[in-house]
Amino acid sequence: MKKRILVIAPHPDDETLGAGGTIAKFSEQGHQVTVLVVSGHLPPLYRREDYEITVKEAKRAFAMLGVAESRFLEIPATMIGDQPVHVVNGKIGDVIKEVAPQIVLCPFPDRHIDHRVVFESVMVAARPVAAGRSIELLAAYEALSETHWNAPHIEPNFVPNWVVDITGQMSRKLGAVSCYESQIPAFPGARSIEAVNALATFRGTQAGFAFGEGFHVIRMIG
Repeated sequence: MKKRILVIAPHPDDETLGAGGTIAKFSEQGHQVTVLVVSGHLPPLYRREDYEITVKEAKRAFAMLGVAESRFLEIPATMIGDQPVHVVNGKIGDVIKEVAPQIVLCPFPDRHIDHRVVFESVMVAARPVAAGRSIELLAAYEALSETHWNAPHIEPNFVPNWVVDITGQMSRKLGAVSCYESQIPAFPGARSIEAVNALATFRGTQAGFAFGEGFHVIRMIG
């Protein structure tokens, strides 16, 4: 049975870093994947031109991964928390209503304030009432750098309880990550291609295969 999958990203590139291989795998299997990008490099901290660059990079990455549809809310980066809570909850909730996904992947609440705010809004918008009742699986993905910079045991630790085998999709994931030329640093940067490859190797070998992506399942129904 084909599924509708919604991947919620605080910024362009989070979806690819955290779930790019899984997105590619879902699309190869014929499922419909929608990516919602909540925030981006917009004024007052960035130029509008910076944002347009990342959107172009994102759309190239989405095409490589087989994303069927993408949406951008255009909230300035690091300022999602300045929006009234009910407004952010409502915007994410509206997309959940329209897409009616069976699977939702969202960011883990980590070092980046935008990731934490988006996570909190998803927890509200994806409650098992109204449109949220269609969600069969809700899980959080990790993002290189921010997720691993949380203070151990003081803040939540990312511990995956679901690992997706992306061995057959790893080259597509790396290709999609490479589309983000403005965002991906050279090695030993925390989001470098080498770091992405290393994390996928680690998560994969934790579960007995070559490359993997780790998720923490929040809610699952069978």
